[in-house]
Amino acid sequence: MDSPATVTEDQTTMTKHTQSSGAMSLDRQSDLQTVLEAWHGATLRLEQTHEALRGEVCRLTDELKAKNRELARKNRLADLGQMASRIAHEIRNSLVPVTLYLSLLRRRFAEDQASMELLDKVGAGVTAVDSTVNDLLHFTVDRDPQLQWVDVRNVVEDVLSSLAPQLVSQDIFATIDVPRAMDASFDPDMIRRAVLNLLLNAVDAMPQGGELVITSYLGPHGLELEIADTDVGLTDDARHHAFEPFFTTKSSGTGLGLAIVQRIAEVHGGSVTARNCPEGGAAFTLLIPQHVREAAA
Repeated sequence: MDSPATVTEDQTTMTKHTQSSGAMSLDRQSDLQTVLEAWHGATLRLEQTHEALRGEVCRLTDELKAKNRELARKNRLADLGQMASRIAHEIRNSLVPVTLYLSLLRRRFAEDQASMELLDKVGAGVTAVDSTVNDLLHFTVDRDPQLQWVDVRNVVEDVLSSLAPQLVSQDIFATIDVPRAMDASFDPDMIRRAVLNLLLNAVDAMPQGGELVITSYLGPHGLELEIADTDVGLTDDARHHAFEPFFTTKSSGTGLGLAIVQRIAEVHGGSVTARNCPEGGAAFTLLIPQHVREAAA
C-alpha cells in the first residue's frame, strides 16, 4: 500500500503532465491558426494580384487594338495619298491647256456678252476643279516642316486679310486675341494653310453671319491656336469624323480641309482637336508642341 507521500507525488506528476499536454494542444491550435491566417492573407493577395494583372492585360489589349487600328488607318491614308497625288497631278496637267484656251476665247468673244457669260461659268468650273486639285496636293504632301521663328499674329492677320471680302459679304466679325511679338517655331506655309482651312471651315458654318474669335497661348506644352465660331456647333457624328478625309457636312467641297489641318499638325508633332463651346459654336485648337520649338532653337 502506497504511502500518502507517494500518492501526492503521483498526483502532482499527473497534474504537471496534464498541464503540459494542454499547453502543447494550445500551442498547436495557435500555430494552426497562424498558418490559416497566413494562408488566407496570401490567398487574398494572390486574388488582388490576379485582378490587377487581368486589368493590366485588358488595358494593354485595348491599347494594342487602338494602335493597330491607327496603324491600319495610316496605311490606308498612305495608299489613298499616293493615288490622290497621281490623280491630282494628271488633272492639273490637263487644266493647263484648258485655262489657256479659255483665255484665248475670252479675247475672241470680248464683245459678245452672252458668250462671255458662258465662259465665266466654264471658268468658275475650272477654278473649282483647280481648288479640289490643290486640296488633294496639300493632303498628299509628304515633306518635313521647314521650321522658322515666326510671329504668330502676323500669320493670323495675313490670312484674315485675304478673307476680308468674304467676311464682309457674310457679315462676319473677327476678333484677334493673339499677343503681339509672340514668336513660335513652325513651317509658316503649312501653318498658314492650316489657319486658312480652319477659318474657311468656320466661315462656311456661318452663312448668315456671326463672329470669329482667334486666340493663342504659348505655354509649357507649346503653341495653342484656337479658332472659334458662333454657329450652332458640331453634332456628335461631325465631331467624331471631322478630321477624316472626304468627310463633309456641306453640299459642296472635298471634305479634305480639316484632314489637311490634322496632317499639318501631325508632321509638326502636334495635334488638332474639335469641341463645342459652352456658349454655342465650335472651336478648333491647333497645338504645336514645345519640344519642336526647342529643337528648332
